[in-house]
Amino acid sequence: MKVAHLLNFNQAAKALNCSQSTVSAQIKLLEEELDVLLFDRLGKKIALTDAGSKLIRYGRKMIDIEKETFSEIAGNGEPVGDISIRAPQSVGTYLIPEVLEIFRRSYPGAGFNIETCSIVSLKDELRSGIVDLAFLLADQAAVKEFQTEVLRIEPLVLIAVPGHSLTLKNEIRIQDLNGETIILPKHDCGYKMVFEKMLEEQNIKTASKMEFNSVEAVKRCVMKGIGISIIPRLSVRDEIKAGNLAVLPLTDETLETCVLMIWHKNKWLSPILTEFMDCARKTIPLI
Repeated sequence: MKVAHLLNFNQAAKALNCSQSTVSAQIKLLEEELDVLLFDRLGKKIALTDAGSKLIRYGRKMIDIEKETFSEIAGNGEPVGDISIRAPQSVGTYLIPEVLEIFRRSYPGAGFNIETCSIVSLKDELRSGIVDLAFLLADQAAVKEFQTEVLRIEPLVLIAVPGHSLTLKNEIRIQDLNGETIILPKHDCGYKMVFEKMLEEQNIKTASKMEFNSVEAVKRCVMKGIGISIIPRLSVRDEIKAGNLAVLPLTDETLETCVLMIWHKNKWLSPILTEFMDCARKTIPLI
């Protein structure tokens, strides 16, 4: 863990009060046992491989479970432990902080590891136990072993820079998107795929399509007049109110998605995780 944190064998050895050769030998033994490389050696620098990153997540989870176990057995009152969460950027940026603000008033000692979700890897992470809880922007998450709960219905809005030619229309139909540049958030989960399918079914020929890892980058590009986008309203409320973005009145489709909370059916829900889930249920519908 120390090597992964510092990404330097020498500094890790000093922190652990042992020789660099001892640290290197321990890492080599672990790599041989697992039959994978945990670190890429780049001259004097090192970097975690994908396998190394996965091992770190499991290691942290084991430490969290140890803390929870001692707390529960000791029966020392307040639930403790860390919670691992995956969420799309819109949820992680505009909903989760509101939940955390309320939750930490009662449980200030709780720790969190919150990362952007990749819908491809999310299933394996929930199954393996690396991830305790996930949130998705999607109509459903049809996986038998997952428990899914709808927390709210979130409107989606088609946005453009004020003054865009489409803002001059009283009504927008899907066919009006022909020839437009579409800008989409790459990892904001299910609604992006639904919108792309809608364009395909209507045989819409866009000028081009751009994808960004960042929702903020999508908004900035739209505000620069580079293209139009579809995005959860919660992500652009301030920009719409300030007049920096305009909502296009799409009339032939209802644009909305669900905010889903997802966990594995067979997962043991620790007291701290149960309390956080209850807080999310109460808070997210009201934001």
